[in-house]
Amino acid sequence: MASSILTLISFIISFTLYLVSTSAITPAAPPGPIPGPLPGYGPIETNGKKYAYVCDPARFTALNLDVKTFSYCNTTLPFSARVKDLVGRMTLQEKVLQLGDYAQGAPRIGLPVYKWWSEALHGISTVGQGPRTSPSHATYFGDVVPGATSFPTPLLSAASFNETLWNQLAQVVSTEGRAMYNLGHTFLTFWSPNINIARDPRWGRILETPGEDPFVVGRYSVNFVRGLQDVPGRVVPPNLNERPLKVSACCKHYGAYDVDQWFGIQRITNDARVAEQDMVESFNYPFEMCVKEGDVSSVMCSYNKVNGIPACADTKLMSQTIRGDWKLHGYIVSDCDSVEVMHDAQQWLGDTPEESVMRAMRAGLDLDCGSYYTDHTVAAVQQGKVRESDVDNALTNLYTVLMRVGFFDNLLEYQKLGTESICTKENIELAAEAARQGIVLLKNDNSSLPFNNMTHSHIAVVGPHANSSKPMLGNYAGVPCRYITPLQALSADARVEFDLGCDVWCHNQAAKDHAKQLAMTTDATIIFGGIDLDVEAEAHDRWDLNLPPDQITFITEVAEAAKGPVVLVLFSGGGLDVTFAKNNSKINAILWAGYPGNDGGKAISDVIYGRQNPAGRLPITWYPSQYTEILPMTSMKFRPVEELGYPGRTYKFYDGPVVYPFGFGLSYTQFTYNLSLPQNSSVVDVKLGPDQKCLAVEYKPNTQVPPSACAAVKIADTNCNQSINLDLRVTNAGKVDGSHVIIVYAKPPQYIAGAPIKKVIAFQRALLKVGQTQYVQISVNVCDALGLVDKSAYQILASGQYTIEIENGDIVANVTLPVNFN
Repeated sequence: MASSILTLISFIISFTLYLVSTSAITPAAPPGPIPGPLPGYGPIETNGKKYAYVCDPARFTALNLDVKTFSYCNTTLPFSARVKDLVGRMTLQEKVLQLGDYAQGAPRIGLPVYKWWSEALHGISTVGQGPRTSPSHATYFGDVVPGATSFPTPLLSAASFNETLWNQLAQVVSTEGRAMYNLGHTFLTFWSPNINIARDPRWGRILETPGEDPFVVGRYSVNFVRGLQDVPGRVVPPNLNERPLKVSACCKHYGAYDVDQWFGIQRITNDARVAEQDMVESFNYPFEMCVKEGDVSSVMCSYNKVNGIPACADTKLMSQTIRGDWKLHGYIVSDCDSVEVMHDAQQWLGDTPEESVMRAMRAGLDLDCGSYYTDHTVAAVQQGKVRESDVDNALTNLYTVLMRVGFFDNLLEYQKLGTESICTKENIELAAEAARQGIVLLKNDNSSLPFNNMTHSHIAVVGPHANSSKPMLGNYAGVPCRYITPLQALSADARVEFDLGCDVWCHNQAAKDHAKQLAMTTDATIIFGGIDLDVEAEAHDRWDLNLPPDQITFITEVAEAAKGPVVLVLFSGGGLDVTFAKNNSKINAILWAGYPGNDGGKAISDVIYGRQNPAGRLPITWYPSQYTEILPMTSMKFRPVEELGYPGRTYKFYDGPVVYPFGFGLSYTQFTYNLSLPQNSSVVDVKLGPDQKCLAVEYKPNTQVPPSACAAVKIADTNCNQSINLDLRVTNAGKVDGSHVIIVYAKPPQYIAGAPIKKVIAFQRALLKVGQTQYVQISVNVCDALGLVDKSAYQILASGQYTIEIENGDIVANVTLPVNFN
């Protein structure tokens, strides 16, 4: 009895400490509501006063100007006419001063400075932040805005496979960004999201991306960009260049960029040698979706060269593709200092600075993040290398976007947003919910999870990330509203014995020994391991896929010493070879928590103690460490290179052993599938036009190919109005309510050479109570779903027998679908 009373008292004390710790907001909660820009607030400073928007008549009066004489402030005119008036008023020197990320303005005509560079990858970021008076920094935390909501990094949010969630996250980010803008703490152009494909598992920036599948990454980009940009009720005006924007988003880094710093090969000089097939099928695909479906207002070109040409000077990549083929309504910006890099680091073509400016501007680069345009464009015009009309075109693209975001005229929908819109309870809860939805259960032997508050009331919490705060944020983070660490959150569920045991590198033997002692004397042990930004980050690729050796030893020894069940929680972006833990019977469960944001500890505790049934699915393949030993990071091919012994990349082309496959994730319950095709969708008959040409298809050797009068057709020449309609019945056959992610794959005919093993064509997240059956109807366009890209980079539809499959672990359902031409 005495022991029970002591346990109860200890629990009460722990819970009280938890409440105290989580009630403290770090940084302190913003002061009371400041509804919109008041005197002393606002983004535009003029003669010591601040104004909400450029064309405020009082601001022009302060400049001894009459706003009525400036047509660019006439709101009855279309943006095109207003921008033409604005650009036409500038001298060449004034124009050039607006071409860098710090646009210096032209007081003579009432044009203020504008700071283009803000970041919002998973919340308003401190990247680019500096002293408030710094001329080149746009974002500022302090005084009335001490922090903003910090969501999980994109890879963990992507693991939710929840398009609605992605859109909601971006809506909150843009609301907080707009409020910070009103308060003079940031501007309106955010260079996010990062939609590069996670092609190689060593890349240090995988945590910033939505994963390895081009379609999933593209859907993430569309939803995130729409959440940032869309103004409700004004999404599709007749002229998309006149469409208002809540804030401006930017899809980056284009193109074929995913090597940062790998054994001396650096991103600023790397030459990505890429086949057009891979460009169309993988590297460009998310950017095409971002521009066409997301209507993003900016694209950022990358440092690297693509097939010998710097991306920011490649006319085919930029003006022909982004603006010509995809119809970008916005501007193209360089990754920072890319034009300078072309001249100084790459020494491309032996150009002078003016010639580097010429090549970038001719290729379609509107804005130089840096000062190279500002420093050298006047001379380039004077030398006849750049037309002044080229400068005018760039400025037109730039200032049209600033008109659309309300820099010149305050958008009424958002003028009253202030501190009451930042770090709200709802926003913080959404951050926790995003982490909960993304966390992936990788192992759960004997249903060791979830824990029970009664039988697991005394636990050991150890490991490098056990009391993680800042590491939970990952990179491109801001100042968070608060931190709830794993230790704080778990202290509300149990009496906790705590010891880090070691840092990520785990060199401290004495601390390891104490952690083992705690594991020996408690009901259960939770080990928080993984890596951090010292291992994977921008400009820092990984050498291998293993945890640090001493951390592996630490995890193994603690697990061996533990009296009760052991849970391993992993923080990382890129995949980890944790075969040692997967095969260790003393490690009962493994959770991947990515970098879970400011409330990450709360989300992890909710999963461990069963308040959340995990439903996250891996958006990347977790390879064994040997994978990286047999091919260089710089080999850009997705398909296997048999003559060199290189395996394929991503689940689409790699069929070797894995630690955990793309799309893997367990649940506390069980689901069953029943998949069928309605009778009218069981065959795809494509009617060809009278002059339509059939294409030859390369087949695998020694395979039997069914006879066909037409092997394949170009999708561009084909009427692609048909849809594939799937009827799916999902049943929760277990004992716990839970969400389930349905991922639909298409497998092409097996005899087509070079075709993907399979590819994602749709996904959906469904919530099912115990015993509930949910009917899910999925409809996909035939050409989008079954289309292939051949060696000539044609997008084709081939005839033959396709398989539509839904798969997760041992759960598989599939149907076959013949495609015929007539």
